[in-house]
Amino acid sequence: MENRKLGNNGLEVSALGLGCMGLSFGYGPATDTQDAIKLIRTAFERGVTFFDTAEAYGPFVNEELVGEAVAPFRDQIVIATKFGFEGGDSRAGLDSKPETIKAYVESALKRLKTDRIDLLYQHRVDPNVPIEEVAGTVKELIQQGKVKYFGLSEAGATTIRRAHAIQPVSALQSEYSLWWREPELEIIPALEELGIGFVPFSPLGKGFLTGKIDENTTFDSTDFRNIVPRFTAEARKANQALVELLAKVAQEKNATPAQIALAWLLAQKPWIAPIPGTTKLHRLEENVGAAEIELSENDLREIEETAAKIDVKGDRYPAHLQKRVGN
Repeated sequence: MENRKLGNNGLEVSALGLGCMGLSFGYGPATDTQDAIKLIRTAFERGVTFFDTAEAYGPFVNEELVGEAVAPFRDQIVIATKFGFEGGDSRAGLDSKPETIKAYVESALKRLKTDRIDLLYQHRVDPNVPIEEVAGTVKELIQQGKVKYFGLSEAGATTIRRAHAIQPVSALQSEYSLWWREPELEIIPALEELGIGFVPFSPLGKGFLTGKIDENTTFDSTDFRNIVPRFTAEARKANQALVELLAKVAQEKNATPAQIALAWLLAQKPWIAPIPGTTKLHRLEENVGAAEIELSENDLREIEETAAKIDVKGDRYPAHLQKRVGN
């Protein structure tokens, strides 16, 4: 798999990474530890060198899982992780105080079984701590060799600029896919101007763009999608038009809808590295295969013209979570 450069400071990652959250958190019961380790190690064997985790995924257990899984090839990969919630709990308040960040890094290094974090993101912007303080703290950690690169997640363009002025930002992680294109308005132009890489999470629309979910699909009681407005039965039914578009192109390319969704993202900019997550080996193989698919100008135009006529239904987040993004 080809590598891509994120930012201007030397960070290189595989074109597709692996989002590890769902192995422990968010999408129903946690995957068996040995199965999860096997999946992460298989991803590495298939060319994936970019693994994404966070303190909040569990909390803490996902970092421990990733640390154990990548230990045999630690120096050949990039570990990205995130701080920013009180006690590491995403249901609690935000906390990016400098002393909290420093304490978090010390404990995360132990969980990840490593001496440095390759890419450290602020998980969500904390309105109570100036971003300059956050960037300055990460700058200190970089100078100490505990962190290599600085990232932000779900930050707005103004915050990105302010942070970047203190410590160069190598990557922004935010949701981006054919069914969530808001980053194209302000974020992508700002990243291009500043020379910052983009790491789309949920590049398959939290599973919807695979074509395996319809209005009759039910989710485990602990699955986050149960509270997402875009995943009501009515919205899922209305949004099938997007899946049908992907399926049409996929048929022409002898591919799957998921592969076309990922190939479309890869075709947008050479500094975009999506991080699809999965708990299943066959899905991992499918996702990795997307890196081999080339969409022509005609393919991209067809997707663009048809997608422009589709009005995607449903908010991306419930209101209480929407408050935490784009700040």
